[in-house]
Amino acid sequence: MVASFEFVVTRKNPELIPPVSETPNGHYYLSNLDQNIAIIVKTLYYYKSESRTNEESYNVIKKSLSEVLVHYYPVAGRLTISPEGKIAVNCTGEGVVVVEAEANCGIETIKEAISENRMETLEKLVYDVPGARNILEIPPVVVQVTNFKCGGFVLGLGMSHNMFDGVAAAEFLNSWCEMAKGLPLSVPPFLDRTILRPRNPPKIEFPHNEFDEIEDISGIGKLYDEEKLVYKSFLFEPEKLEKLKIMAVEESNNSKVSTFQALTGFLWKSRCEALQYKPDQRVKLLFAADGRSRFIPRLPQGYCGNGIVLTGLVTSSGELVGNPLSHSVGLVKRLVELVTDGFMRSAMDYIEVNRTRPSMNATLLITSWSKLTLHKLDFGWGEPVFSGPVGLPGREVILFLPSGNDMKSINVFLGLPTSAMEVFEELMKKI
Repeated sequence: MVASFEFVVTRKNPELIPPVSETPNGHYYLSNLDQNIAIIVKTLYYYKSESRTNEESYNVIKKSLSEVLVHYYPVAGRLTISPEGKIAVNCTGEGVVVVEAEANCGIETIKEAISENRMETLEKLVYDVPGARNILEIPPVVVQVTNFKCGGFVLGLGMSHNMFDGVAAAEFLNSWCEMAKGLPLSVPPFLDRTILRPRNPPKIEFPHNEFDEIEDISGIGKLYDEEKLVYKSFLFEPEKLEKLKIMAVEESNNSKVSTFQALTGFLWKSRCEALQYKPDQRVKLLFAADGRSRFIPRLPQGYCGNGIVLTGLVTSSGELVGNPLSHSVGLVKRLVELVTDGFMRSAMDYIEVNRTRPSMNATLLITSWSKLTLHKLDFGWGEPVFSGPVGLPGREVILFLPSGNDMKSINVFLGLPTSAMEVFEELMKKI
């Protein structure tokens, strides 16, 4: 009998990479949209360079990081609590934590584990700060470079959502790559987040269901505790997406619907069915609406912060599961149309008055990276052979990832308890 292989990653001592020159210090303001999602987003990128050694690549990564931090100096600081009791940044300039590590195999040995999103493998490729009890004890960006015996390496990143949304993170990473290649920044960061200060006095002008507390009357929390969480990806090619859009306007008054609306409505309905909520279970949908172009005036190019607003809708599981797809898609469509400058400013004022974050009981949070080019990060030795998220920031999250060279397909990534995933897989086959 062959002994099972154990994947081992040996980390060296972490080092701090500060900005290469002096940067401003003091407290740096984070807006109410930055307060909303206090999580670390983890991603990995596998590179194989024919032109340079891993050691040379590692030195380029560190040197260019120290250069880009001059432009993005708050990233070299640490999260803190401001005198107003909110998360802010103390611009200490101490730097980003970088760790070099060695794996005991070539990448081929763990490729299957990566493609199947086995967390016990993936988590070894992103550095977790030992003993960190909360978001304040984790630096805004943490870097791990793991060398494999095949000659390739994985860049594993942990990035604070308080500092960046997806667009801002992609711009930071692209700027880092430009520094590595000796290029000027194509999109210099706009760092002043005070442009999203709440109004004085605050004006709550809309209902904000995203903050509703929902009671779990279906025992779903127990199901998550008792069963293993299984992560899977489901590919939706353009033909499947078109079919969903056609289904979404049949038997309804929906006029044209977007790909996002059709896919979100379908997944929300399917997930409720898979989790077998009681028909009278109140369920919530949250999604991150990009406010960059919706704010008046629109946010400046390079805005380095959260420009997304969590938008929410509450209904009953029975309403979703018992009606055609057009019903759930219609709900999503109306919610998307609600996201205006007035709604987003009302949401920021709601956070100011209530100092709260959206509740996650019986909730699905959709977040889309389908327009981001994180899979194209090129430090000078070519794009990653593969890249992707390391797990999900919460069990309530479904992530839309780009797929295909034309980025017209969407990979849907989620985690569910084993029994629910089996039902969900069957529902996905019906499309």
